[in-house]
Amino acid sequence: MPDDDMDLASGIMAFEAKHFSRALQILSQLAEKGEPDAQYRCAIMYQNGLGVVANPDAAFKWMKTAAETGHALAQHGLGFMYMEGDCAEQNGAEAVLWFTKAAEQGLQGSQTTLAMMYEEGRVIARDPEKARQWYGRAGFSPEES
Repeated sequence: MPDDDMDLASGIMAFEAKHFSRALQILSQLAEKGEPDAQYRCAIMYQNGLGVVANPDAAFKWMKTAAETGHALAQHGLGFMYMEGDCAEQNGAEAVLWFTKAAEQGLQGSQTTLAMMYEEGRVIARDPEKARQWYGRAGFSPEES
């Protein structure tokens, strides 16, 4: 396992340095072993064609696998896939489900996205009260009317 930890650190460093083909080479092996951070980064690379030809199916597979482990950024990413219909069929209910999981872990971006979704009624029913609650949890004070 210590080798896996070193590999994960090396893979993340390659990813952050934008050496995506090297990052994918390292991280894909760890993703197969069940490492959520590796799965999340593999999803990003496959989704955006970084160091590899874009592969929406692989992107969705790795994002969902990492999200199911409780990885907040992957839950947020999966929510976006469902909200935008990117790598997945557009599905407002699934988007809300995954954004909520990430938001409940304190991910401000997910809290804000939920608030905007409820405010705008985009892919889900408009709900001003839920929008206000999520904006509040994200740290935004209610606007003066």
